[in-house]
Amino acid sequence: MTLFLLVLLAALVFEYINGFHDTANAIATVVSTKVLTPRWAITWAAGFNLVGALMGTAVATTIGKGLVDTQFVTMATVMGALLSAIIWGLLTWWLGLPSSSSHALVGGLCGAALGTAHGDWRVLHWSVTNAQGVTTGLWPKIVLPMIASPLLGFFGGSLLMLLLMAILRKFTPRMVNLIFGKAQLLSAGFMGYSHGSNDAQKTMGIIALALFTGTTQGAFNDLPAWAGFLRTPQFTVPHWVMVTCALTMAAGTAGGGFRIIRTMGHKMVKMQPVHGFAAETTAALIIHGASTYGVPVSTTHVIATSIMGVGATKRFSAVKWGLVGRIVWAWVLTLPVTGLLGYGLVYLLRSLGA
Repeated sequence: MTLFLLVLLAALVFEYINGFHDTANAIATVVSTKVLTPRWAITWAAGFNLVGALMGTAVATTIGKGLVDTQFVTMATVMGALLSAIIWGLLTWWLGLPSSSSHALVGGLCGAALGTAHGDWRVLHWSVTNAQGVTTGLWPKIVLPMIASPLLGFFGGSLLMLLLMAILRKFTPRMVNLIFGKAQLLSAGFMGYSHGSNDAQKTMGIIALALFTGTTQGAFNDLPAWAGFLRTPQFTVPHWVMVTCALTMAAGTAGGGFRIIRTMGHKMVKMQPVHGFAAETTAALIIHGASTYGVPVSTTHVIATSIMGVGATKRFSAVKWGLVGRIVWAWVLTLPVTGLLGYGLVYLLRSLGA
């Protein structure tokens, strides 16, 4: 029971970090275009994060039982996954790099599961089709979207921006800024909502996995009757987990993340409100669609590539590709680094008696 409480605490720490780490994803463009001040933008995003986080559990189910064999999962596995994601999230936040909290958690979970199974790769679900014909696993839910979603972001942002340019070619710059200064409030809200609907569910899935593991392994057998809400004979995401994660993410979002805001909103490409609207709308549509189908995409990847796509329509050199290269390296390293961390942390936790 003690280890479960530590797992729960680590999950909430991760959710809080996810909130302030990925805040920039939702609000960098609305800040860089000066539609809102950073404080107002953070408040705006936090509110929509909270609402989005309460909308469904499809992504949570994918994280909790769709990626690794739950028979090999212990509390130490879950703790190793969370600690690896927390370490990577704090490191990249300190460096000001917009890495993916989603992929950090997935990498940590896979590495920790491999460590628990003593290196047996069969513990990972690469691609599995259930009796209802639904395919889940690392390939359809993680790897393929990891490749496809940035491409959709880049080309979707470019196409939407080109469409807006064609529609607005007879408008004065002042009128365009006036219109999209207000429209960007809506797109930033939608971005915050979609971020909450996808990212908050990842921690919900991890906590639900810990509850399921604790129940099946008898960790909750001696609990008093009032604590029966912790027992879950089947994998489900209880309402109290949804509310707790939603509030924690909103609090983390309200905590801000100004290092990454500077990278995403100011250093990568210079934008006007219309560019911010195009990038946010593109990213929000992609993320919302992914949430509907239970796909845990990276908010960071999608909004960053949408910004790149929008910036490239001005002129290809408008995007600071040197900085983009640094960001891409952070993306590429996230899964293997967190996987190794998760693997090693499981062995460390075992040596400590966990």
